Amino acid sequence: MVNVICIKWGTRYGPEYVNRLYHMVRRNLSLEFRFVCLTDDTTGLEPDIETLPIPEMDIPEKHAVSPWRKLTLFSRELGDLRGKTLFLDLDVVIVDSIDRFFDYSEKFTIIENWTQRGQGIGNSSVYCFEIGRHADVLDYYKAHTDEVLRKHKNEQIYLSRRIGDIDFWPAKWCRSFKFHAIPKGPLRYFMAPRLPEGCRILVFHGHPHPHEAVVGDYRGRLRKYFKPAPWIEDYWK
Repeated sequence: MVNVICIKWGTRYGPEYVNRLYHMVRRNLSLEFRFVCLTDDTTGLEPDIETLPIPEMDIPEKHAVSPWRKLTLFSRELGDLRGKTLFLDLDVVIVDSIDRFFDYSEKFTIIENWTQRGQGIGNSSVYCFEIGRHADVLDYYKAHTDEVLRKHKNEQIYLSRRIGDIDFWPAKWCRSFKFHAIPKGPLRYFMAPRLPEGCRILVFHGHPHPHEAVVGDYRGRLRKYFKPAPWIEDYWK
């Protein structure tokens, strides 16, 4: 038995994002699993999705909508969950089997952040860990909140540096829609985005979100223009 966890708070993502993620996991994971959403609002979630309240965490108001709340996953206990756990952001799109994410390494394993390669920094959209193993991540944050927020731009930098001895997924497994699917330079005006070769999880960070990528919504910024990618709907359902 393995665990797949996501976290939803506030109104940025509706329940449909959790439901779609659950169905993508069910189609692409052959191992027996529990799918658990930590959330402050269970409205609209499908009945097969387990839910837990988000553990308490002191976050200054200006960081309230930022990913710092994801550190609550490193609580010493999360309900009755035990063992290997894969965390997935709500806006990822699973396009192939994710079985290997659970046996790739015994260490904390995460995406190597595409904009900080070689610096030992992860992108926390997809990572695997043992429940309770790295509780010091949250403990230290709670005891030194001001220091942590002052020294680290975001939660994934702090997380990577605090754990230190981490592994990264093979580069092809987790690809960025912005960096790897949208054609480079002027080609983006003539060629549609393509699914990167060898990709298992396509990551959407910032904009566009998956529903925006489907229709080519670049928010009127010509330098960010990209053609529609309707093929995303074949996976994101």
